[in-house]
Amino acid sequence: MTTAIDLFAGLGGWSTGARMAGVHVLWAANHWPEAVHWHASNHPDTQHVCQDLHQADWTQVPTHDLLLASPCCQGHSKARGKKNGNPQHDASRSTAWAVVSALEFHRPYAALVENVVDFLKWALYPAWCAAMNALGYQLATHIVDCADLGVPQNRPRLFIVCTLSEAPLQLNLPKVEHVPAASFIDFKSARWSPIHKPGRAAATLERIKAGRAAYGDRFVMSYYGNTKSGRDINRPIGTITTRDRWAVVDGDRMRMLTARENLAAMSFPSTTKHPDNHRLTVHMAGNAVPPLAGQRIIESLLEAA
Repeated sequence: MTTAIDLFAGLGGWSTGARMAGVHVLWAANHWPEAVHWHASNHPDTQHVCQDLHQADWTQVPTHDLLLASPCCQGHSKARGKKNGNPQHDASRSTAWAVVSALEFHRPYAALVENVVDFLKWALYPAWCAAMNALGYQLATHIVDCADLGVPQNRPRLFIVCTLSEAPLQLNLPKVEHVPAASFIDFKSARWSPIHKPGRAAATLERIKAGRAAYGDRFVMSYYGNTKSGRDINRPIGTITTRDRWAVVDGDRMRMLTARENLAAMSFPSTTKHPDNHRLTVHMAGNAVPPLAGQRIIESLLEAA
């Protein structure tokens, strides 16, 4: 397998991982023009299409050996699922059927599908699996903490290995030493603010107090989620999301992670081109597949196939 396509390509986590694994991504698609622009900036040798993949004409897609896909996860996520009453998420769950459509036409030997673990709880997941099986694909589910693959972030994710094989292909994934958050945090950054300043929320001060008691003067803390007392910088950071989540505390000063630190936490190379807009970069980074995780999963697939 030497060629691939990337569905729902976003900023290009799968594509970057594929390139690091020696796989050439021929074609990439996303419905968001901004994402397509930045993916093209980082992957100029790839053909790009800005399109809702429900309407894709697969005859226009080049023949390939491997399909890479990250269907929209918001509709499956506990944080932003259908219980929140957003009909957009009902539509987002249906994006997984684009994978079936693409495979039905091209029949590459393998596909790798990434999503949140709750994808397995989707009411139509059994039907989706049945459709994949009807095309001849055997499915092997892998629930992976990306930190075990060397990403400096605890990020549990589902990777489904789909192969035209007689039996599901279970990958022998490496499990490497965890990389700490301290590896990408720049303490020399000048954009700090005093912890004790007018308007600082009492709850924030309480989290800082608890974090300092547990980890000393330097630690990271989450502004939402289950982390209430901070997190040791000598372990991977928690999950990077599509909006600012993590703050760095250093003595009597603090700041949010920079856009570049968010990208590094996701294991994007330092040369990755990204928007000047902080919020946009954070969104794209948090929505991506960590490239290093993608690389190691693709390498394991190539070794096993």
